[in-house]
Amino acid sequence: MTRYIFITGGVASSLGKGIISASLGKLLQARGYKITIQKFDPYINIDPGTLNPYEHGECYVTADGMETDLDLGHYERFTGIRTTRDNSVTSGQIYLNVIERERRGDYLGKTIQVVPHITDEIKRRIQLAATKDELDFVITEIGGTIGDIEGQPFIEAIRQLKWELGPSRALNIHLTYVPYLAAAGELKTKPTQMSVKQLQGLGIQPDVLVLRTERELSSDLRGKVAHFCNVDVDAVIQSQDLPSIYEVPLNMLRQGLDAVILKKMGLRLGETPGLGPWRDFLKRREEATEILNIGLVGKYDLQDAYKSILESLAHAGTYNDRKVKATFINSEGITSENVGEQLKGMEGVVICPGFGNRGIEGKILAAEYTRTHDIPTFGICLGMQMMVIEFARNVLGYEDADSSEMNPETPHNVIDMMEEQKKVTMKGGTMRLGSYRCKLREGSRAWEAYGKEVIVSERHRHRYEFNNLYCDEFDRRGMKLSGINPDAGLVEIVEIPDLRWYIGTQFHPEYSSTVLRPHPLFMDFVKACIGYGTSES
Repeated sequence: MTRYIFITGGVASSLGKGIISASLGKLLQARGYKITIQKFDPYINIDPGTLNPYEHGECYVTADGMETDLDLGHYERFTGIRTTRDNSVTSGQIYLNVIERERRGDYLGKTIQVVPHITDEIKRRIQLAATKDELDFVITEIGGTIGDIEGQPFIEAIRQLKWELGPSRALNIHLTYVPYLAAAGELKTKPTQMSVKQLQGLGIQPDVLVLRTERELSSDLRGKVAHFCNVDVDAVIQSQDLPSIYEVPLNMLRQGLDAVILKKMGLRLGETPGLGPWRDFLKRREEATEILNIGLVGKYDLQDAYKSILESLAHAGTYNDRKVKATFINSEGITSENVGEQLKGMEGVVICPGFGNRGIEGKILAAEYTRTHDIPTFGICLGMQMMVIEFARNVLGYEDADSSEMNPETPHNVIDMMEEQKKVTMKGGTMRLGSYRCKLREGSRAWEAYGKEVIVSERHRHRYEFNNLYCDEFDRRGMKLSGINPDAGLVEIVEIPDLRWYIGTQFHPEYSSTVLRPHPLFMDFVKACIGYGTSES
């Protein structure tokens, strides 16, 4: 008897449906229910893997190798669940599957239409997770805003499912915005009323309303919304702006969001969850007032482009009793003349991932500066590759060292395309994706950081790799290869043990950090940054 909760949004985009979904999942988990959360995006791309971060923010990668929306990162960080390719669905996937079935003749000559064929496929994908696992709740976030033309088949599909499953097994939460007009000195509910009417016009009566607001909503205002939208007063929940997204689950708990849902679905409430470890994290976060300055050297001047890195730094900062202040440093603006000024005041530096040659020379200059000035440095994916290139140029003496991605003609391609990638022509979903094993070198800094584990598993998203022809030379000159994939022999981690903390990873550790289980590499990096800041002062 899996139950389904559909979360839709109205009035405006970017209201935080993903955070509400993750928070609700956390609360239901705390009550003992087994849950999963999935994101259905109406855009036509098969996945966000080919999208520029300015289009859709960070591309998050699941352990089984699916490039997905950044909201899946929120789901995992809040709940600790491990999402898969089944948790991320786009219109492109839906239409592609239906078209492929039509080409095979699966529909026996029928005319293929949005209803029922596209909507049936959406319904199948919504229920797929429950067929593979015994789940109590499947929370489905529908991307976009009510009224988007590309989202209409998804709304029709959940309308049908609500009708087919009945009120005890399917429920809709609608998230809207209540703006404050400063000139009038009033909060306005009309946009919410119109959004709900639009949803009702598509055949869905919301069961719960979550009102995003910058100011507290009075009980009278909530009553007015309930009256005009045919929703119980106790099912009108406010989501006021908070200092941290991690406070949202407690805010939802205080207002009884999970209790309202369980009542509507005829389930016993039981004891109110205490969320002890979560509260401990928030208390520690609040008490961590000492600032730790960390520079993010990258080319995307957009917070969501490095979302998982920022959150991983925040987790590690909290557990090291520090408030991490991450400062974006555009690598395109870094020169040999200004690199010292650009990195001034930073107690640690993250050289960020990315693709393409824009801004890479700035990353190389940053890697050289932090290496020669012994500033704690963490290079991730492309960032690790830039650390390798810098070392090859300035320590090994190969002035023309480069990556074959940036310069296919370089005679010293210390970073080269993986052998299995050389015949790949399609860009989407063709990189080395998902979790792979990494064997750690005993006695290395990485080995110590992981708690002296020998084999770890981390997620990847790349098609270029350290060139193993140079392994002995790097190792001999001081850049140790401290993590190797035991199956393919690919280099996963490099480090310079003679420095305070200078580590690069080909994988993306930020995808594995959660609120209650911060990633060990980020924990160790932040600890080293604290030590550097203390010694400098």
